[in-house]
Amino acid sequence: MSVSIEKSDDIWTIIHDRPEARNAMDPESADALVAAFEEFDKSAAKVGVLWGAGGTFCAGFDLKYAATATPANRAERPDLSFPLGSAAPPRGPLGPTRMELSKPVIGAIEGPAVAGGMELAMWCDIRVMAEDAYMGVYCRRWGIPLMDGGTVRLPRLIGQGKALEITLTGRKVSAEECYAIGLCEKVEPTGTTRQAAEVMAREIARFPQDAMLADRRSIIEGQGLSVRDALKLEWANGSHGNKNSAAGAARFASGVGRHGDFTKI
Repeated sequence: MSVSIEKSDDIWTIIHDRPEARNAMDPESADALVAAFEEFDKSAAKVGVLWGAGGTFCAGFDLKYAATATPANRAERPDLSFPLGSAAPPRGPLGPTRMELSKPVIGAIEGPAVAGGMELAMWCDIRVMAEDAYMGVYCRRWGIPLMDGGTVRLPRLIGQGKALEITLTGRKVSAEECYAIGLCEKVEPTGTTRQAAEVMAREIARFPQDAMLADRRSIIEGQGLSVRDALKLEWANGSHGNKNSAAGAARFASGVGRHGDFTKI
């Protein structure tokens, strides 16, 4: 199986491992990745890490598979059209890219995260990149459009103009540039991104979860709303997420956590 899960307390690391294809995605792997994240979202785990084994995050959709697909196995694919109303969308070609999880996922990116692999990285809440890792809309050269949320998430992360320049040229975007323009949140030495992402995940998992998840929902759901509507949404989410507020305030009053000390929360 190309997808596995390593579970450590509150942290689950979902691993994609297709070394023969530089972790490019085929339908079987996409289905397995969706199943892994469905299991994660229903579990008691608090934070997920997505990591590509072997020094490659994901080289996009497996074009060798696509080139050899027969009419018969194309017919076996599920209907990829979006349903009407609020029904769940079909899985993306890269797997979970249309899923809306209730908990955060950190992408640990070594090597290339290109074409659909870049879209998969942008689906994560936070991205930790190796110094020599890179992104890019490499599918530009093969006449393949973005279909896993790239045209939606990229401008929201870095702005329309830069998103257009990167998308239309299909050029390589280094980890240094990704950090500078807001396409990743941390850059770490090569070979250490999984460890760094898991350390961050444990830090997030230590906090009272109701409030943290309420803030996450407000940031994600507030995209595109007017300031007034976003403030109303924030109030509604916060009202449901403050179950531990009184206990937390009492702990602060007793002297815990003063001066930014997170060691005894």
